[in-house]
Amino acid sequence: MKLSVLDQSPILFGHSPARAVAETLALARRVEVLGYNRYWLAEHHAIAALADPCPEILLARLGAETKSIRIGTGGVLLPYYSAFKVAEAFRMLEALYPGRVDLGIGRAPGGDARTARAVGGGRFPDAEHFPQQVWELAAYLDGTLADDHPDRGVRVQPEGSTAPEIWLLGSSDYSGLLAAQLGLRFAFAHFINAQGGDAVMRAYRERFQTSGREAQPHTLLCCFVICALTDEEAERRAKAVDLRRLEMAYNLDTPVPTLEQALARSYTGRELDYIRQQRARLVHGSPARCKERLLALTEQYSADELMIITITGSYETRLESYELLAEAFAI
Repeated sequence: MKLSVLDQSPILFGHSPARAVAETLALARRVEVLGYNRYWLAEHHAIAALADPCPEILLARLGAETKSIRIGTGGVLLPYYSAFKVAEAFRMLEALYPGRVDLGIGRAPGGDARTARAVGGGRFPDAEHFPQQVWELAAYLDGTLADDHPDRGVRVQPEGSTAPEIWLLGSSDYSGLLAAQLGLRFAFAHFINAQGGDAVMRAYRERFQTSGREAQPHTLLCCFVICALTDEEAERRAKAVDLRRLEMAYNLDTPVPTLEQALARSYTGRELDYIRQQRARLVHGSPARCKERLLALTEQYSADELMIITITGSYETRLESYELLAEAFAI
């Protein structure tokens, strides 16, 4: 089973955004040595806990810091941007790192409404035209625009013989069905929505239409994982994530809490109920327990690949989680 990494460049309490970016680069170097297959960067805007609003820029540095691991976005929020400009940016990345680049595409705003309007240049990003944008983006990259398209013949630079893989990202059936219709790869975010994704994956496979890019469906399942030497220690470390998710529910724009902050926090009964509900989106435990649960999810979702997102109360325990998983899966 191939394992990959999704990194949101978390900003931990007491640390700077610059430290978060440096930790992203350090983690990428380490997981490449460990044998991970892909390293994706996420796009978020104006969130105190997440440091990367422009993954395509950080990706250029990430490629220079690594040698063989596939690098990509998880993902670019396409409704904000011109499909042509995104194609140019990823053509440049492909020229720099041929055969290594993944273009993951999302349609969520990645921030609050006011921020979304600012990022969109005074307009709120409208996902109504998302299917057309995705189709055009693939066509720009592949040089397959229809003869009657107004941009037919426009040169997308830098030209080359290879193109990035395109993945549609989603946590509902919308992107899965669109990926099937357009013949693209599909990644499901279990860490966002732990309910119903297996049906979404099945529908994608059943309705997949062969395209010039993909002869068959290809799926990836992204899970939030905290792995530690023992179940007890993993449970302890998960409390920082519990507090983080609770703060998000309260719309508190704060850095990721430390474990010490989480252990010092007392909770109401209602808050504990909320935390328990959110645990469905988390896989945690010893290496053996995490491996067992992840393999079960892989089978349930009929996933070809697994991608892991890990955020803990320290950068050291985040790295350790990836190291333990790599050992458990013998990648």
